[in-house]
Amino acid sequence: MGITSKIFGEKKTATTEGYIDLEKYADAQVRSTAGARMHVAIGEIQRYEDLKELTDFVYGGNVLILDFAAISDQEVLLKRITNELKRTTDDIGGDVAGIGNNLMVVSPSGVKVQRRKLRGKF
Repeated sequence: MGITSKIFGEKKTATTEGYIDLEKYADAQVRSTAGARMHVAIGEIQRYEDLKELTDFVYGGNVLILDFAAISDQEVLLKRITNELKRTTDDIGGDVAGIGNNLMVVSPSGVKVQRRKLRGKF
């Protein structure tokens, strides 16, 4: 028994001969999000052509957290994508804001992204 096992206890997983059955978790997640009016998804963009599917998600009234790390070193492409996202949010009355170095939030109509970080009181 290792030191981490002594501190945190034995790691228990629902396995069948070394495999984890994820089917029951997937079914539970589908049922739990079915009644939601708005969804938040994390998307990744690697080329300009990916933008259509991502903006369709926002046009559908959902919030997109976009990871653009794969293209962060391609300044011209990143500027083109950012301008297109700004046009999209202007069209629908949404918002777009950068968070961190390689993430941005794209929101639909009626959702404003707060630019200041919230901090708890210690």
